[in-house]
Amino acid sequence: MNSPKPLIVAGLQIHLAWEEIDQNLHRIEDYLEQVGTVDLVLLPEMFSTGFSMRVKDLAPKNTVVIDWMKRITRERDFALAGSLSFLERGKYYNRFFCVEDGEILHTYDKRHLFSLAKEEEIYSAGTDRKVFELRGWRICPLICYDLRFPVWSKNREEYDLLLYVANWPERRIEAWDVLLRARAIENMSAVIGVNRVGKDGNGVYHNGHSVIIDSLGKIIEELDPGAEGWVIAELRKDEIDRNREKFGFLKDGDAFNCLGLPPRK
Repeated sequence: MNSPKPLIVAGLQIHLAWEEIDQNLHRIEDYLEQVGTVDLVLLPEMFSTGFSMRVKDLAPKNTVVIDWMKRITRERDFALAGSLSFLERGKYYNRFFCVEDGEILHTYDKRHLFSLAKEEEIYSAGTDRKVFELRGWRICPLICYDLRFPVWSKNREEYDLLLYVANWPERRIEAWDVLLRARAIENMSAVIGVNRVGKDGNGVYHNGHSVIIDSLGKIIEELDPGAEGWVIAELRKDEIDRNREKFGFLKDGDAFNCLGLPPRK
């Protein structure tokens, strides 16, 4: 079976104006005019508002953001993805959306809610890890705090690319750096981690460290701390396949049902 074409991925590291949806969308759209030819654009966690708990006011407005994503992808030849606060059937979710050609291609609800910030008091946890296909690539999206829990990302050759969108603070950025490389190494998957920069409405500073990593854990693209801009790389599925065939690390792993977890209430 032939490998799919190389996938050009781009992550936008940007300052997010606190709870200012229109301002954030306008600035992101300005950056999108500069990105060039890519297949997938990844935005930070809660890219329209920052990591806010004021969901009653903000989550309903994010339907406008989804419409904006649909418009952008109708006009441009790339998929656009990131997470938003979202209201569904009376519950709030930190939900990842991937939109392509004006349609929602995939969603994923954040499984691990950040108790240090009392996220679980506002949001409901997702129950399913999901993999979707984009241009022949199998992709697994996860959100911020999910990064700390390796069982949830355990790869039994279900996916080729692991995505993390985040609002990860500077005070714990060493964990972000180390764990992203660890997830690439243990899962033999390419990884892109996209974090915001700047101070949020709670006075917490974020310094980015957005990065693209190959399936052996080598950093192939990264941004200077605190800078706004793009990380962009061309990923090759045949290189991932060769690494997996040569080393066989995934085949040697434990066969337990790592995702057989009970739903959280």
